[in-house]
Amino acid sequence: MGKSRLTTCLMGLLVLAAFTMMGCEGKEGPAGPSGTAGTAGVSGVAGPAGPAGPAGAAGADGADGVDGELAELTCTQCHNSTNLITGKLADWEQSVHGNGGAFLYAGGRGSCAACHSGASFKDMLEAGETVDTYGVANPSSVRQDCRTCHEIHVTGTEADWALTTTDAVELFALGTTFEGGKGNLCTNCHQPRRAIADAVDGVISVTSTHWGPHHGPQSSMLVGLGGAGQDGSPMLHYSGIANTCVSCHLGEGQDHTFLPSTDACQTCHSGTEDFDINGTQTEIQEKLDTLGALLIAAGALDETGDHPVVGDYPEATAQALWNWIYIAHEDKSLGVHNPAYTRALLDAGLTALQ
Repeated sequence: MGKSRLTTCLMGLLVLAAFTMMGCEGKEGPAGPSGTAGTAGVSGVAGPAGPAGPAGAAGADGADGVDGELAELTCTQCHNSTNLITGKLADWEQSVHGNGGAFLYAGGRGSCAACHSGASFKDMLEAGETVDTYGVANPSSVRQDCRTCHEIHVTGTEADWALTTTDAVELFALGTTFEGGKGNLCTNCHQPRRAIADAVDGVISVTSTHWGPHHGPQSSMLVGLGGAGQDGSPMLHYSGIANTCVSCHLGEGQDHTFLPSTDACQTCHSGTEDFDINGTQTEIQEKLDTLGALLIAAGALDETGDHPVVGDYPEATAQALWNWIYIAHEDKSLGVHNPAYTRALLDAGLTALQ
């Protein structure tokens, strides 16, 4: 057999064997176990942000809102280019209230602060107390300013010029009520703190060098009370003038020096140029000088005429001393507040000591 025929035969046998094996293949075996999951790959680093896109078109305007309370600049009702505030401040700083004298004297004293400290005055009103009941160990001690008398920065409008109180005032030392319109604000402090004590066996004791009705009893003088030995009648400056103190001491121009102007007198005293109307102030000063000299001679008043001398005195002498202090040192109007009552008190003292 040749070589090529041998090769052909071998090839045929191999093919036959392959078909034979395919015909004899068994069933498929079971699936093998799952392989273990591979470890996750590490995340790549984020690339840089791309450039911003172009701005979109503007949206439509929204509807207008409702006007608020401060839609207008209400502050300019007071804080503006006029001298509405600066003019009043310039006047105020010349006044006894505004120059700090009253505050420096007693603004830090617990029982005095209600009148001598602007903040304490407001505290007193808010507490519903009066100057005879208010007293604190550590008072709010500041000079009187606009907020003492006005409702500053409550509404942020010109309504803040409203007065802190205009209620009628009980004159606690005298047991009577003062009703003087806007002047009621002043009367909270401008009233006597004491009335003279009753005599015991015809004698009245002067207990200190500050004996007397205490500072600022102008309101009681207007109503004809507060003197020793007798009462008087209300003056027309009380009953005939709508706002009493305010009408005369501020006037139409609202002069915050509180110095009275004769302009306020013209309605009743036409053409007057000073307060010595019909010579009343001159007359009262002469009576004060005469009575003062008699009190010094009696040893009841010190030689300078500044303070009473502590001691026990006959009733008439003590009453004359009280009235001299009331008129000369405390009321200080030389009869303007109530000329008839002022004369009566001085005349009684002159009669007793001459």
